Amino acid sequence: MQLLEQLAAALREGEDERTAELTRAAVAAGIAPRDILDSGLVAGMNVVGSQFRDGDIFLPEVLLAARAMYAGLAILKPLLVKDNIPSLGRVVIGTVQGDLHDIGKNLVGIMLRGAGFDVIDLGNDVAPERFVDTALKENCGAIGLSALLTTTMPGMKRVVELLQQRNARQQVKVVIGGAPVTPEYCREIGADGYAFDAAAAVDKVRELLSK
Repeated sequence: MQLLEQLAAALREGEDERTAELTRAAVAAGIAPRDILDSGLVAGMNVVGSQFRDGDIFLPEVLLAARAMYAGLAILKPLLVKDNIPSLGRVVIGTVQGDLHDIGKNLVGIMLRGAGFDVIDLGNDVAPERFVDTALKENCGAIGLSALLTTTMPGMKRVVELLQQRNARQQVKVVIGGAPVTPEYCREIGADGYAFDAAAAVDKVRELLSK
């Protein structure tokens, strides 16, 4: 498995061309696409997530690793689809209505994709109805909501209420995060999980969708 270890290392270093080259080499060596994904790309991105959470690396390094991950995924995706290999789940994410901040939300999307989830990113200033409509239409197991302004946080509560109104509260989990968001607010509105950063968001989504 030395090839996959090299692949994971190239991704951690943010070497996109090397990552693509090693992904092709792994495919040519007959390694199963799912093993390349799990033991190469995802393994590398998991380390990046842990290092970012611990403060050992910073946003620029994460973005370089993400670029490398996408280079590898571009080669693997057709093979994964051909083999009908399922993802870990589908997640819709976005910044709530009235809020235009998206750096944290973008990072969550990168980390979720790196962990093996399908991600639908609705962007920023997203209405509660659009979150719920998309989650139900696309068969998503979770909605990730981000807010950086206290004035926009009620949009998170509205998403939970809409899911309840549509009898979809059990099938779609809600994870919230952002600078002003707290675990107490998560409990207050009845959301399923709170995440203080991107790495924690991935852990929480993984935990909720594995139940």
